[in-house]
Amino acid sequence: MPALEIQTAEVTLRGSVLVLLQYDVCEAIRLDLLRELIRARMVESPTPKRPAPGYVRFQRPPVVESVETLVLESGEQLQGEIKYYDYGVLSLVFELNFTGDWNKLTSLASRWVWDVDFAARATEIVRRRLERAAPALLKPYKEWLSEDYLIFHVREITGALSVPDLIQRHGSRIAQVVRGDTGILAESECSEVLQSRISYYANDLAVIGWNAAFIYDSSSGAETAIQLLEYANSQLLEFRHYDDLLTEELERVYTLLDEGTGIFARWRLARSATRLHTVLLDVAELTEHADNAIKFLSDMFSARLYKLAALKVGVPDYKDLVSQKVRTAEELYRFMVDQFNQSRAFFLEMTVVIILIIELVFLFHGKPF
Repeated sequence: MPALEIQTAEVTLRGSVLVLLQYDVCEAIRLDLLRELIRARMVESPTPKRPAPGYVRFQRPPVVESVETLVLESGEQLQGEIKYYDYGVLSLVFELNFTGDWNKLTSLASRWVWDVDFAARATEIVRRRLERAAPALLKPYKEWLSEDYLIFHVREITGALSVPDLIQRHGSRIAQVVRGDTGILAESECSEVLQSRISYYANDLAVIGWNAAFIYDSSSGAETAIQLLEYANSQLLEFRHYDDLLTEELERVYTLLDEGTGIFARWRLARSATRLHTVLLDVAELTEHADNAIKFLSDMFSARLYKLAALKVGVPDYKDLVSQKVRTAEELYRFMVDQFNQSRAFFLEMTVVIILIIELVFLFHGKPF
């Protein structure tokens, strides 16, 4: 993989920068059919942090294939791959090796976080890939939601520092990298960033932010953290989709209710209630599917790492929004069904009354009904 050469007089860092771009393209992907279409290999389950019985396992491992090299205007060349998750998310991962000092790393982080539009460059790659994978896509979307995330993985630092030494000597630099800012951050801001850190051994560290993360670990040790960050971002994407879907459906129901609550208007509620209930069932099924895509079996560190990653990128916030809208939709569904049942009961009562009146009319005229 091409390397970005950086000169330094003091501390030297070696590692790579990963650009994570994700797209929600359809309701689901048939991975078995997709493998036949592209003959891709499956992603291995993440390696555990320690040799323990527990491990992290994908319920349905995503399918992965290499993509063409991404060349930036600066001349940097990023090697990449694309992953297809069964719950309808595509994940593009581009990687650039680097060797350099903290100044160059913070400069690179600032430029890539704020100045480089990776999504615009990656969208065309995704479209070309989906043309071939189209038969494996279930209910493809016309418009895609997307998420992007940067991971700064440092494998080596001059002096082989322990985590406490690394935080003490270079904590402010790590905060700059995670924030994508070349300016000197306030002590309170550095503390805020470094609070979101986690380690298992004395010489590994992960600091997770909302749009970027810093990982200090070996290649094998960082693999699990990288995949869990990728999974957390894909979950965020899914819950954003559910939130938009429920928002649109609730607005449609509110509009229908505003149009009137007369007898005939209430009859239209039956079809709308059925549609709303179908959406609720779809959301419940898809949410469970996304939640259960990965399993943590006896590996408590990976579970804690995922929980921290999900918290920082905003998964619980969107999940709460979806849960609230689901509860609102359920209440609306019950209200619409009650309104329809009342209208139906009134119609049946009126029908009975009309029949009785007709019978009485014929009876008084001496004619049987």
